[in-house]
Amino acid sequence: MPPMIDTPEALRSLIDRALQRDSVALDTEFVWDRTYYAKLGVVQVALSEEECFLVDAVALDLAPLGELLAAPGVVKILHDAPQDLTILRRATCAFPHNVFDTRIAAGLAGLSSTTSLGELVGTVIGVDLAKTESRTDWLRRPLTEQQVAYAIEDVCYLAAVRDVLLERSCALQRDGWLREELALLDDPGLYEEKDPRQQYLRVKGMGRASRRELAILRELAAWREEEAQRVDRPRNRVIPDDILLALARRQPQTPDDLRAYKGLGRRFYPNVLELVICGLAVSDADCPPRRQRRRRGDEERFEAQIDRAMSHMRTRSESLDIDPPFVASRAEVKTLVHAGPKAGPENHRLLRGWRREFVGCELLDILAAL
Repeated sequence: MPPMIDTPEALRSLIDRALQRDSVALDTEFVWDRTYYAKLGVVQVALSEEECFLVDAVALDLAPLGELLAAPGVVKILHDAPQDLTILRRATCAFPHNVFDTRIAAGLAGLSSTTSLGELVGTVIGVDLAKTESRTDWLRRPLTEQQVAYAIEDVCYLAAVRDVLLERSCALQRDGWLREELALLDDPGLYEEKDPRQQYLRVKGMGRASRRELAILRELAAWREEEAQRVDRPRNRVIPDDILLALARRQPQTPDDLRAYKGLGRRFYPNVLELVICGLAVSDADCPPRRQRRRRGDEERFEAQIDRAMSHMRTRSESLDIDPPFVASRAEVKTLVHAGPKAGPENHRLLRGWRREFVGCELLDILAAL
């Protein structure tokens, strides 16, 4: 059984060794069902296929791990990195730098960009991972032998997978595209807390709200987000989406008005009433805009334009063996079609970097001709 790093001295020694390597593989195991923030249980660190370690995130201050995370001279290899990096950023207070994401690399190496780690390892190096502990309690100690084996498998093959993906991307002359895509993971903005005042856009059903209702919903959702962070509970366990939307629509004015909302704690009554008043006080001009709705005929033409743009993107991608979802989602294509020929790179990923060269300019030409 590989050693569990559970003392500050052992962690310091491991980080010092890792900082001398050209690359290390990382992964995290956590529990995330009853809290706002993930509860980190284990961080896996592989210096090589034979030297793999489990860092006890329950027992240790992980700040020293931040040195490795931020070290520009050491490549950090992860699969589907953003979530792990966000969790590690919070645990270490360090922003990641020089990351290699095997999921991203797969998308440019003629493989699926939505593949799981187990599928990718099987496809690339022919090893079958035993994915048996994905819903286990990573906070309980001691870990079982099955948990340890599962955690180690998640990192021990990543360096070998990276080597194959680099070789394939170079053979396809996409190594420049890959470097460009991976460099985006150095952006600190990816790992910062999201603006609470934008959270109303995530409330289910907000698309049917009026502008005044949206103004109230914005206040309520921002407060809920901050309260969820403060008490470390999922936002919907503070106040569910459907209650937020109902409050925005009915605009209660007194505590008696709030008693009809089951699931709304009485302790929140003063906050809710104050937030409704704040939303009502927003000027008409400063109320959030509604999502534009089209008449049936216009909507049909718009969807046909999206279908045509999607078809062109898929054909172009598949002709060069690039996974189409990696190039752009339907939502991104829809946003581009909505903006039309005047769309610019600042708001559209399809018009930046390698995507613009690959298909973005062609999509603009198609939109201009429609």
